[in-house]
Amino acid sequence: MASAGFSRSVSARLSYRNVSVSSPRVSTSAHRKWLVPGYFFNALVLVFFLVSLVLVLGCVLYLYWFRYLSRGGNGLVSAFGGIAEGCDVFEGNWVPSDSYPLYNSSLCPYIERGFNCLANGRMDTDYLRWRWRPRLCEVPRFDAFEILERLRGKRIVFVGDSMSRTQWESLICLLMTGVEDPRSVYEINGNNISKTIQFLGVQFRSFNFSVEFFRSVFLVQQGLPPRYGPKRVKMTLKLDKMDNISRRWVDSDILIFNSGHWWTPTKLFDVGCYFQVGGSLKLGMSINSAFRVALETWASWVESTINTNRTHVFFRTFEPSHWSGSGQKTCEVTNQPTLEAKGNIRSEFTDIIADVVAKINVPVTVLNVTMMGAYRSDAHIGQWSHPSSILDCSHWCLPGVPDAWNELVFASLFRSGWR
Repeated sequence: MASAGFSRSVSARLSYRNVSVSSPRVSTSAHRKWLVPGYFFNALVLVFFLVSLVLVLGCVLYLYWFRYLSRGGNGLVSAFGGIAEGCDVFEGNWVPSDSYPLYNSSLCPYIERGFNCLANGRMDTDYLRWRWRPRLCEVPRFDAFEILERLRGKRIVFVGDSMSRTQWESLICLLMTGVEDPRSVYEINGNNISKTIQFLGVQFRSFNFSVEFFRSVFLVQQGLPPRYGPKRVKMTLKLDKMDNISRRWVDSDILIFNSGHWWTPTKLFDVGCYFQVGGSLKLGMSINSAFRVALETWASWVESTINTNRTHVFFRTFEPSHWSGSGQKTCEVTNQPTLEAKGNIRSEFTDIIADVVAKINVPVTVLNVTMMGAYRSDAHIGQWSHPSSILDCSHWCLPGVPDAWNELVFASLFRSGWR
């Protein structure tokens, strides 16, 4: 990830001076014997060589150790220190690690029952013991104690669908491993975690910060269609208007978006939801085109509304599902990650996100986690859902894949000098 060069030219001359014979402590003959030219020169060269070697080793250690492991105080940025020099942290593989999982699901009250596979009867635990390793660098373990200190007085906001809620739950559980008194962590309004509730917020009282989730599956407004529209149009997505609750996302320090899983015919056209721009229906518009227009509306909103000097903005890409069989109705959870990326990755959504963000005029980080999840057919909920009659090859068990997303978020923040 880094290279170090070290060169130096040396010129040395020996000069001799007469030593006064009046000195009672120095024998003229002994002194001259010690100053044998050949011996002295060889000794000086040897000393210089050893000093130079120490300096070279010191430079190498500095460049490869302190530069990447000490910046930020605890090494969280080492994984990202070399991105500009060729390390793509989103290209890599999952490797077994006995140091994972990062938390105990039975000790975290903020994992909803539907994501807690162990509580729902899953017996094998191998899926918990994998960590993401990029090809050209490392992502250090999540340091809850360091991050809790950095989060004092701050506000983290997740916006999106149930995948965003999963990441929200994951982060709370990760951070709670560094909290002395679990009772100092509580839901702001006393709400239980629900699939349909629009807002959930957890306060870390001892550190005076909150981790919040806003349910906004499309990011843009959903509402009634224009008058005199076709009868099949029951509602519309107003692609040129942000969700009404977007004003509540503004004053945050870390803002993480995701969208995509609801952009399907079954969740749109089959229930009578079509697209609208201004006062006009766009009945012939494809889902991909509508997704792009919605993201462009989101990008304009970020540019005009978010103070990116304060707020770090992330957009996470589409998370693969691993349904199989006729009509994609079979959910077979594997025992281990696959060696090849598989599943429904909907890469066109990832391409649209990357393209829109590339054109935005303010800093936004794309969390390109799509291929990371494509290897993890072992980490889905499967039959260990709640209720158990519902198969799930879309969402992830917790602990699991979303923990790696949060590790990447904070490694990225530390790399950028976040304080």
